[in-house]
Amino acid sequence: MIHNREKSSILLIYTGGTIGMKEDPSIQALRPFDFSQILEEVPELGKFAYKIDSYTFDPLIDSSDVDPLNWVTLASLIEERYDGYDGFVILHGTDTMAYSASALSFMIEGLTKPVIFTGSQLPIGVPRTDGKENLISAVEIAASKDADGHATVPEVCICFDNVLMRGNRTTKINSDNFRAFRSPNLPPLAEAGISIRYNSALVIKPEDWDRKPVFHKSLDTRVSILKIHPGITPQVARAILCGEESRAVIMETYGAGNAPSRGWFLDLVREASRKGKILVNVTQCLAGSVNMDIYATGKSLKELGVINAYDSTTESALGKLFYLMGLNAEDEDVKRMLCNNLRGEISK
Repeated sequence: MIHNREKSSILLIYTGGTIGMKEDPSIQALRPFDFSQILEEVPELGKFAYKIDSYTFDPLIDSSDVDPLNWVTLASLIEERYDGYDGFVILHGTDTMAYSASALSFMIEGLTKPVIFTGSQLPIGVPRTDGKENLISAVEIAASKDADGHATVPEVCICFDNVLMRGNRTTKINSDNFRAFRSPNLPPLAEAGISIRYNSALVIKPEDWDRKPVFHKSLDTRVSILKIHPGITPQVARAILCGEESRAVIMETYGAGNAPSRGWFLDLVREASRKGKILVNVTQCLAGSVNMDIYATGKSLKELGVINAYDSTTESALGKLFYLMGLNAEDEDVKRMLCNNLRGEISK
């Protein structure tokens, strides 16, 4: 495989997060460093013959404060700079990285270049940081090309702890371990060891490499999430399922898509469906898929119009709903498209 390193140009986009911190000796506290000086902080990047530019959000965003407007800003920036770079690396806080990667995967249709999210559990300016390795691997993957000069992985991904995962298949599973993310229902797209080994059979390639992607920046965020749990009350369920401000509700159910079979709960689901709510069934399990044809409770939800999200993560279902509803599609069209595998987000 030919990587054409001398021809690769990468844009680093720093949105905020732990990776961009280093200790300021004058105040003995962590503060963001100047990403225009990235080669001074990570000199290993200079060993690649890449052109690396940087863009820093101002103000920086704590990942707990990330919202859909930030996703629109990211998509707009990538659209504006798309022709000037071979790949994009987005440095992002870990708490909402899976949400952002999922959303961007739907907002960019027909992607022909890598958009790689990465970050770290420890600041890049401390001795045991995981940030340098994550950043170096993300940059190398974003710059990689095949023998035809096409991007090796033209997808929105998360690169963390030597593993490259499809962004809309990924979820954060650990708050204090370097292996912070998992893609439980899809194997890695690449693994970085002595060399980077790509699982090319899984990588989604564009139908037309010469066509510029379509960037969808209208999002409808009227989505609520109902986590089913023992002891859930009618008052709580009603407020979420039937709330006037929600157009759609993601139901995080047990196991293969099960929920309480009590009459009051099914009555509320029926009422929400009659109100025109888009109801989506996502399993609480880390791995596995919703199947509403196995148990009676699942069958009841299916009969009431609840949509099967299969093995989608909650993060992916949220981004997909924002995107589909933002297309100004009718509710029935949104329901139909939810069942389709649009960006590799479900195994179907």
